[in-house]
Amino acid sequence: MDTSERLIRSTQELLWDRGYVGTSPKAIQQRAQAGQGSMYHHFKGKPDLALAAIRRSAEELRAESEVALGGGGTALERIEKYLRRERDVLRGCPVGRLAQDPDIIASDDLRQPVHETFDWLRHRLAEVLADGVARDELPADLDPEDTAATVAAVVQGGYVLARAASSPEPFERAIDGVRKLLGAISQH
Repeated sequence: MDTSERLIRSTQELLWDRGYVGTSPKAIQQRAQAGQGSMYHHFKGKPDLALAAIRRSAEELRAESEVALGGGGTALERIEKYLRRERDVLRGCPVGRLAQDPDIIASDDLRQPVHETFDWLRHRLAEVLADGVARDELPADLDPEDTAATVAAVVQGGYVLARAASSPEPFERAIDGVRKLLGAISQH
């Protein structure tokens, strides 16, 4: 792994764990085992490096989600794969955590990839649900956009509840609840 990659990976981890303010250039350099000169050779400064790290986290979340949502099966099977994919629940969503960071939200540049990722996720979930409606797997009156927003909100809210309880149980219950709701909808 080259220095630039180590710096991005280290920044991703630190942003996820500590947030923007807690991610100092010194902490990034220490974790990446890179000197100050190397950091500033590859990036203009902390905001530039943070943006690269946020974009990388967003790309990774999209790719992981697409594995489930883009695979075979019925719409509900694909949503189920997305809901059941492996996650570090107590650590929270690497992109969702950024949406709760006031310094990231205050910066149009840093907020943009976070916003775009959740827009993409809602749109992608809606596409899968619309496919289910088109295939008569789901009722014709199901609103794919609203249902997709609900699924995304349950996942993100589940992370928050789990972190607050210091237990994955609230996340698992939220996921089970939305799965049962979707299953009940599909049977009508």
